Amino acid sequence: MSQTPARTDSPPAASWRKVPTLVVGLVLLLVAMLTAFALPAINSGPHKVPIAVAGPGPAAERIAAQLEKAAPGAFDVRTLPDADAARAKIDDRDIYGAVVAGTGEGAKPEVLIATVASPTIAASLRNLARSLDPATAKSAVEVHDLHPPTADDPNGVGLTAGALPLVLGGYLAAMLIVTLLRDPAQRAVTAFGFSLIGGFALAALLQYAFGVTRGNYGLTSLAIAFSTAATCWAIMGLRALLGGAGLGLGAAMMILLGNPLSGLAGGPEWLPAGWGTFGQYLPPGAGGTLLRSVAFFDGSGSVHATAVLACWLVGGLALFVYGSRRDAAKEAAAQAAPAGEKQPQATTVAAS
Repeated sequence: MSQTPARTDSPPAASWRKVPTLVVGLVLLLVAMLTAFALPAINSGPHKVPIAVAGPGPAAERIAAQLEKAAPGAFDVRTLPDADAARAKIDDRDIYGAVVAGTGEGAKPEVLIATVASPTIAASLRNLARSLDPATAKSAVEVHDLHPPTADDPNGVGLTAGALPLVLGGYLAAMLIVTLLRDPAQRAVTAFGFSLIGGFALAALLQYAFGVTRGNYGLTSLAIAFSTAATCWAIMGLRALLGGAGLGLGAAMMILLGNPLSGLAGGPEWLPAGWGTFGQYLPPGAGGTLLRSVAFFDGSGSVHATAVLACWLVGGLALFVYGSRRDAAKEAAAQAAPAGEKQPQATTVAAS
């Protein structure tokens, strides 16, 4: 009596020809990641940072010439009539700082900064203040911080450190939602619920647990929720349109490009020319700008970031709806096909 050999359902092994392709692909991915994160950091520095010189014409021109000589091409210097105008521009996030020319005989200039707008640029302006008074070994130029960091985050780096977790949170949430849930309605409710509740939870951590922010808690929460929703829905929309390739494209945009080009550490102007501007059109950069504006400047300077995030959110929703309806139509067609094939067979039997 012969025995039938046990049947195995294990898939066949992949062809060895795929191994070199996979190795090369992984190496190229590693090179792209290193380039995306290291190159902006290596070439970082002030590039046309908008600042102002406030004061009478001759004094302002003299200081502007000093700034250009001390750091050629680093600053986009604008002239303002007085210190009040400079403070207003800083509050509105139109400039990062200003040099106020002394008006009296022997009066020294003063430097106005806003550390929470960019700790890196604020530090650069502090160092630049020394060059405005070369007569003394240690500059006596006064530096006034109009928007200092919180006492719990004296270096103003809390938002920078939290940038990558915020980006990864939206991406990972989208991956889990599309993996664990099949119904589009369930996916939509989960994505909106996660973004809203997550926004309030993260804002509570930043403001009350870590002491990083000090703005209106409700508005800060909504800003985080809006940014998270834009990231999450962009990923879900790409996944619905392109399948697994959409997740890879989303990771490239949000993590590989969006995070290093967000400008959260030093501002978009601290990145190489063009890179910082491009980063502000991606959710990490726009979300960071929106959060900083709401948390420290009462929303000033947030219009562009809000518009960018709205485009990503609406675009992601549109792709999600389109992809979900397309997949539902394909599934309905696949289920209807066998039923349509059985009907002629039954007719033939009856006729015979």
